[in-house]
Amino acid sequence: MIRPGTWYLEAISPELITSCLLKEVIYVGQTPYQEVQVLDVAPFGRCLVLDGKTQSAECDEHIYHESLVHPVMLLHPQPRTVFIGGGGEGATLREALAHRSVTRAVMVDIDQQVVELCKQHLPKHHQGAFDDPRAQLRIGDARQLLAEAPEQFDVIILDLADPIEGGPAYRLYTQEFYQIAKAKLNPGGLLVTQSGPASPLNHTEAFTVIQHTLASVFPRTIPYSVYVPSFMNPWGFTIAALDAGAQMPSPEELDRRIAQCITRPLRFFDGLTSQALTTLSSFLRRGFAEEKRIATDASPVFVV
Repeated sequence: MIRPGTWYLEAISPELITSCLLKEVIYVGQTPYQEVQVLDVAPFGRCLVLDGKTQSAECDEHIYHESLVHPVMLLHPQPRTVFIGGGGEGATLREALAHRSVTRAVMVDIDQQVVELCKQHLPKHHQGAFDDPRAQLRIGDARQLLAEAPEQFDVIILDLADPIEGGPAYRLYTQEFYQIAKAKLNPGGLLVTQSGPASPLNHTEAFTVIQHTLASVFPRTIPYSVYVPSFMNPWGFTIAALDAGAQMPSPEELDRRIAQCITRPLRFFDGLTSQALTTLSSFLRRGFAEEKRIATDASPVFVV
């Protein structure tokens, strides 16, 4: 059993384990879908850990969530309706609702216990986003609920747990799911998904496969990455666009849009940061060029 004052160990890969000094064990339990821990670790503050993998931490969750949400939202000329798959902490919902144009944000998470735990124990993550009248929280399978949704969306944001074999999320990284998502986008619509680790050690584990799978469904993809300290890794994201000519705006234009479209200052993302995120290292460019795998329901992608 993990206890305060000991070292919390997390496997980054089968050959690499990191450790952090554990200050407090806030919650440990098992839901019908996954193992859940809410821990306070010395370097990063309160963390949500699912199936042994850190999902977000107080000290740097804004890096991950701003990088996930704002590039795709600012690429759209006026996103009004947003679908969020996953995102139990409420931080992705928080960032989407920071856009003045948003009139409805539908968040779907399969694990109600995780959502309730985050509401209780991670208030700095959601910052009251669940109480916003524009937010609609639905509990269930995001794939099924998106397919059955009567409405269309301008932006789909997938803040999912990693595709772990036997886990709740791996069917949300397949070609068949991306086809469902594409059909639920309004004209000019955009999708973004977290795409897994992006270091030289592990970028082909999921990131290159997810990008290649999205490219088999959408005419335009934009992969990018950012270093997240609590993940001990650079992390990958992929935007998929219905418009084959979609391009990230210039740094100057992004800064103008941030000032015009977002209701509060951002802590991490701005125009120059966007340029850094989308400037990919050579090993990533090679990995994308060489990737041949496509994740399907019959042959999904899994991380270790």
